[in-house]
Amino acid sequence: MVHSTWGDWFVREEIEAADPGDGVIGWYLGCNGFVLRSASTTLYVDPYFGDGDPPNIVRMIPVPIDPADATDCDAVLVTHEHIDHMHPPSYGPLVTDLDADLYAPAASYESPDYEGAMRAPPDQRTVIAEGEAFEVGDFTVYVRGANDPDAIEPVSYVIEHEAGTFFHAGDSRPADAFEHLGERFAIDVGALAFGSVGEIYKPERGRGERTRWYMDENQIVEAANQLELDRLLPSHHDMWQGVGADPKVLHEHAASFRYPRVLEVPHVGCSFRLDEPGLRRMGALNGQ
Repeated sequence: MVHSTWGDWFVREEIEAADPGDGVIGWYLGCNGFVLRSASTTLYVDPYFGDGDPPNIVRMIPVPIDPADATDCDAVLVTHEHIDHMHPPSYGPLVTDLDADLYAPAASYESPDYEGAMRAPPDQRTVIAEGEAFEVGDFTVYVRGANDPDAIEPVSYVIEHEAGTFFHAGDSRPADAFEHLGERFAIDVGALAFGSVGEIYKPERGRGERTRWYMDENQIVEAANQLELDRLLPSHHDMWQGVGADPKVLHEHAASFRYPRVLEVPHVGCSFRLDEPGLRRMGALNGQ
């Protein structure tokens, strides 16, 4: 079950009521989830609206959406098999109720980090692999490589639109594949997972265990330079108790390098446009 902290107003009155015009608006959903909307097409990327697995991993941020309240989704893109990326209660209503297609690597279907049934009819499941490309409405999606040592088959996505290009790295660290992406694509906005070394409580041991999750400040700026990012959106850093990180440290660190040109740190619910810099708080799109 998903329990939205904010009821249905965010998805109904913020996301689905917004008018992208000729451009693309994106929203940060928390964890590593994003939704992108053009005038004709809506994409969800790695949506996760679960509570974690207390007391092992404990969610520290609001759940902004119950996906059962959404009325508009054309596709869900998944980067890898971990539960906070491939989560049937989160993608299920988007796929089954709204007839959206689910795109994920083979391992996400074959070895999902979830004890329960898949919630996508076979004819709405698409297996994707590095090097492929496909279209969803007016978006072109390129599936590219990633470097996530904790995942079986991680991928990243370059999502192109006439208004700009969005990149989602999943939980990748810096990767050789990113060098090519920086040369091949003019990426306007890139979402990269920022984290730390901390302690995750292990109930079976009765104590915390030292854990490194996601990229530290050196790695995330390295990845941003590989990708030649104009704008960096760090994600994931405030999701789990025990491995939180402060993205304010990135301002000083990034200033020593050519990329990213702009650092934008979103809170859950913040929106952005691909064609112009700046984050917008909730309510800003409809004049509140």
